Amino acid sequence: MAELEPVLVVIPTYNERENITPIITRLHAALPKAHVLVVDDGSPDGTGEIVDKMAAADDRVHVMHRTEKAGLGAAYVAGFGWALERDYNVVVEMDADGSHSPEDLPRIIDALHDSDLSIGSRYVPGGKTVNWPKRRFLLSKGANLYSRIWLGAKVNDMTAGFRAFRRAVLEKVKLHNVASAGYCFQIDLTWRTLEAGFTVAEVPITFTEREIGVSKMDGAIVREALWRVFKWGVRLRGNQLKSLVKGGQKPA
Repeated sequence: MAELEPVLVVIPTYNERENITPIITRLHAALPKAHVLVVDDGSPDGTGEIVDKMAAADDRVHVMHRTEKAGLGAAYVAGFGWALERDYNVVVEMDADGSHSPEDLPRIIDALHDSDLSIGSRYVPGGKTVNWPKRRFLLSKGANLYSRIWLGAKVNDMTAGFRAFRRAVLEKVKLHNVASAGYCFQIDLTWRTLEAGFTVAEVPITFTEREIGVSKMDGAIVREALWRVFKWGVRLRGNQLKSLVKGGQKPA
C-alpha cells in the first residue's frame, strides 16, 4: 500500500452544507491517513465556510474556494492541479452528496495495485444502484452504452464519478485542454486514460441516490455528453480509417 500513499480525495461542492461534514467524517473513518480537498464553487449556503472550520481543526482537510459555479469538470481539473503541485500518489474523485460510500474507498484504491485507474462501478457483477428514479437509471445505462459503442471502450461504467487515479495518469492526460464541464468529464477522463495506454479496473459498488439536497443533472449536461462523445467517436473512426489506408499502401 505504501506506493499508493499519500492519498488525496477531491470533493467538488455546491450547496452541500448538510452533507459535507458527515461525508468527510465517514471518509476519515475508512481512510484515516487520507487528505481531503473540497473544491467549493462559491456555495451560497455556506458549505465552504463549514469546511474552513474543519480545515482549521484538522490538517488532513483542505479547501479551494472558487468564485463561480463553473461545472464539475472544471472543479476536478482545479483539484487535480492542486494535487499535482504536491506529493500525492493517488487522487480520488468522490461526490459530496452521500451517493458514494466512503467505506468503499479502501477497495477502490487497492485495485490500483494492478491498474492505473480504478472505477467504482455500478454496472459490473456485484454493483448496483439504490433508490434511483427509473428515468435516471435508464439515462445512465444509455449513456454508457452510447459511449462504449462510439469509443470502442471496454469499460462498463464510463460515467461513474467514484474513482481513483494513479498520479502518472493525471500527469500524462493533458488536463489543461479538458473542456468537458458536466458529467461528460468522467467519460472524457476515462477515454483519455485508455488512449494514453493506461489500464482501467472496475470495482463493484452500491450507488445510493442522495437523500438531502437536489441533483445537479440537467438537459444541458446530457446534450454536452452526447455531442462530445459523438465528436470523439468520429475522430476515432477517422484515425482508424487513415491507419487502414496507410497500412494498405504499397511503397513507391
